Amino acid sequence: MARRRSSLGFLGIFGRSGDLRQLDAALRSVDLHPALVPEGVKLTIVNLMKDHWPDEPPAQAYPPVAQLFGYCIAGPQVFEQANGRDQMLEAERRIEAALEAGSGFDADIVLLALHAKLISPTVIDRFELTAD
Repeated sequence: MARRRSSLGFLGIFGRSGDLRQLDAALRSVDLHPALVPEGVKLTIVNLMKDHWPDEPPAQAYPPVAQLFGYCIAGPQVFEQANGRDQMLEAERRIEAALEAGSGFDADIVLLALHAKLISPTVIDRFELTAD
């Protein structure tokens, strides 16, 4: 089966694809306005999701992705204020596991935030991240 393509829309005539709308809603749910994330980064996120879930990513896959990406951008203090301590600790646990594994979906999300230069300096320092 051919993979469905994501679409940003065109001149307001064609709408955004469902996957981008779901990602935007998930980003809002973690108090990250989607306008703060460049469209190319959002397209990369949904393409990573399509690689991870060969069929369409399920609707319940978007909130955890947004949680991890939102933590990377906001940093621990701001993220905790908006989302609570439990979600902050879960995001940190996922980053630690990704670093330990050295690869995987969560590692790709963190690496994307780092390479896109959207990641919080606090997160870089806390986890000693580098882009080689």
